[in-house]
Amino acid sequence: MTENTQTPSSPDSELPTSYAPADVEGKLYERWVERGYFEADEKSEKPPFAIVIPPPNVTGSLHLGHAFEHTLIDAITRRKRMQGYETLWQPGMDHAGIATQNVVERELAKEGKSRHDLGREAFVERVWQWKGESGGQISGQMRRLGDGVDWSRERFTMDEGLSEAVQTIFKKLYDDELIYRAERIINWCPRCLTAISDIEVEYQDDEGELVSIRYGEGDASIVVATTRAETMLGDTAVAVHPEDERYKHLVGTEIELPLTGRRIPVVADEHVDPEFGTGAVKVTPAHDPNDFEIGQRHGLPNLAVMDEHAVITVHGPFQGLDRLEARSAIVAALRAEGRIVAEKRPYTHSVGHCSRCKTTIEPRLSLQWWVKVGPLAKAAGDAVRDGQVKIHPQEMEKRYFDWVDNLHDWCISRQLWWGHRIPVWYGPNGEIVCVGPDEQPPTGEGWTQDTDVLDTWFSSGLWPFSTLGWPQQTESLAKFYPNAVLVTGYDILFFWVARMMMFGLYAMDGTPPFHTIALHGMVRDERGKKMSKSFGNAVNPLDWMDKYGSDAVRFTLARGANPGIDVPIGEDWVQASSKFANKIWNATRFALMNGATIEGDLPPVEELSATDRWILSRLNTTVAQADAFYEDYQFSKLSDALYHFAWDEVFDWYVELSKTTFFAGGEPAKASARVLGEVLDVMLRLLHPVVPFVTETLWTTLTGGESLVIADWPKDSGFRDAAAEAEIEGVQSLVREVRRFRKEQGLDDKQKVPARLDLSATALAAHEAAIRQVLRLQPEGEAFSATATLPVGGATVALDLSGTIDIPAERKRLSKDLAAAEKEKQQAEAKLGNEAFIAKAPDNVVDKIKGRLTKAEDDIVRLQAQLEALPVG
Repeated sequence: MTENTQTPSSPDSELPTSYAPADVEGKLYERWVERGYFEADEKSEKPPFAIVIPPPNVTGSLHLGHAFEHTLIDAITRRKRMQGYETLWQPGMDHAGIATQNVVERELAKEGKSRHDLGREAFVERVWQWKGESGGQISGQMRRLGDGVDWSRERFTMDEGLSEAVQTIFKKLYDDELIYRAERIINWCPRCLTAISDIEVEYQDDEGELVSIRYGEGDASIVVATTRAETMLGDTAVAVHPEDERYKHLVGTEIELPLTGRRIPVVADEHVDPEFGTGAVKVTPAHDPNDFEIGQRHGLPNLAVMDEHAVITVHGPFQGLDRLEARSAIVAALRAEGRIVAEKRPYTHSVGHCSRCKTTIEPRLSLQWWVKVGPLAKAAGDAVRDGQVKIHPQEMEKRYFDWVDNLHDWCISRQLWWGHRIPVWYGPNGEIVCVGPDEQPPTGEGWTQDTDVLDTWFSSGLWPFSTLGWPQQTESLAKFYPNAVLVTGYDILFFWVARMMMFGLYAMDGTPPFHTIALHGMVRDERGKKMSKSFGNAVNPLDWMDKYGSDAVRFTLARGANPGIDVPIGEDWVQASSKFANKIWNATRFALMNGATIEGDLPPVEELSATDRWILSRLNTTVAQADAFYEDYQFSKLSDALYHFAWDEVFDWYVELSKTTFFAGGEPAKASARVLGEVLDVMLRLLHPVVPFVTETLWTTLTGGESLVIADWPKDSGFRDAAAEAEIEGVQSLVREVRRFRKEQGLDDKQKVPARLDLSATALAAHEAAIRQVLRLQPEGEAFSATATLPVGGATVALDLSGTIDIPAERKRLSKDLAAAEKEKQQAEAKLGNEAFIAKAPDNVVDKIKGRLTKAEDDIVRLQAQLEALPVG
């Protein structure tokens, strides 16, 4: 099962009576780091296993989503390290352009200053100062959780090496004509004053108004509807479908645009849905992405009517108004002219908001830098199609293909000061020069660098290889690229994963950045609702760690982790996981006090009891299951399997069934103590990747080994004993049946009851002492009187319940329940036998009655058996 390559010392059986996580976790983690257990050696001859941390924002702090994802990655890497791989879990943080700039600008505002008061260079220095003093608090929180990352390799997307990587790939893409500058519609935040990526737009239902406006007069008029009336100032056409008979006579003509005095054309475009609304749409190419495409097809002018603050710039009565002020004023003016045909207020519709400041996004035509993603996206799609990269779970592939196969060019410039500045210089005569990291920028009068910075996703897209030293051909790059697997949320499959795929294949000569993409869901509250401060259900995982320990939080998260499915979590579940950690602790203490050991070889199989052979057989099965679940990223099934093996099979069955052996002493006790030591040794190894702290403490105490972090991963020896498993299943069946009967009679599990056991016709005779111990069954004695007899699988258990229950009262109660069950059965049979009723009743009603019948029949059998078990008197 496992080869213990460490030389054990005599274990110290002195463990505190209860597990106190706060006394253990911090000290253990620092010991692991100080001893360099998590450091990866690129010179090692071991097979490599590399995985990168999805870099958290430098402004961030540990939330449940981080804790969930980090738990899964840590479990994977801890196991791989134990399996003998040279394991690298690469840590680092993202500079988070918009978020970080906003944080520092808020700090400046407290001083009555803005970034413009400081100037660009001084402001960037101020951000670096903030990063050094306050940024990255999540690193300490990751230590609390137990993240086994190689801290000696920690990277930052703005450090010197990664900055070189960013400039290198920008230059390469530019030279290959895959980066260009053009005017396109982008997501614009009027508060942050920058373009933002799709992932930084949060959509929510807002209450607005839908107004229908008549353009033109009489038969030459068209009604259009809009929620953004202010944009009509920038309309340059009205579009209808080419096959729409209502408007064919108007296509090619011009109509007057209200309030402006301008005349605009009516164009035919297949993009228009003739079934939606009036079948006509206003076209504002400078303020709507779909309108921009229509404008490009028809050669329409792009008329911008708002500045970067979303303030109207068109000369006239609305100039200087904020977009919302202008909206109301324009609707009022149109109403005064009799142009409003209909108004719907409130009108609820989906509106994009900046994820950082919650300001409503304004689609805006802007001159920006773009990546031509066509060939890059095709390569990213082909890598999955041809099997170079697998997406897990496989059903997520469709979402991936839907994205990469229809990917639009990527806007990579941001109007910020914090970030990787675009390495392009403009000359006095219109020259444009892109500068690589080894090149000197042009100098002289009139030369200026582009003021924009790159989208944060541009630098994080290089993460799997830039963190290993690229563009330099380092030993780390040669050893650990490509990474083995990427573990991340399905919610950033498109925005981060796809970009890493594109850049990795492009920069690394067609080698994808990882061979597997393991996608997990999002953490939700116990009712399945998204966690949010505004909902009042957000949880700080550090609070739960303080209360229950990091292992409890980790085990709860892992136990809910089904691939690609959201994870509900509540405090009750964390509390239950804490009880599991305490159960492991207490059971190990019992084992140590009863001589459990790993010293020496296991006794020969033929010298072991059936109970010992059963638990070793179950142990090997569990090792095989754990391996299969780990390899398939089935953390929920893994955690459940380990939980039930540890709690049910080891603690509730093996330990309980072995107590009489331990108490009796002698060679059988020594053999069982060695078996129990073996089982605990392997069990703690299996559990360690998920719950590292409690297992480390217990394992080092049990074995005297140095650390589970560097211990060997257990192996399935192949030992199975079907006969022993069947025999113990017989014991379990008998115990469960007697326990069930006792519960039905209202007897406490710990209440001792005189009993006569007839096990001679079964294989259970050897287990009589253990059965009596587990069931609290006393010897029958001279005054024994069998008041209840239970036949169980060829065995008979006779119980003397005199003095424990009121037999006449119990018989009366059971008879009453039996009569009720028989009446229920008769009523259900009558309804199901009524053909007229069956013909008319819905299927769900019929199914419900069938269920009632089945339950009644089961109750009758159970109650009759209980009555038969009671004496007549």
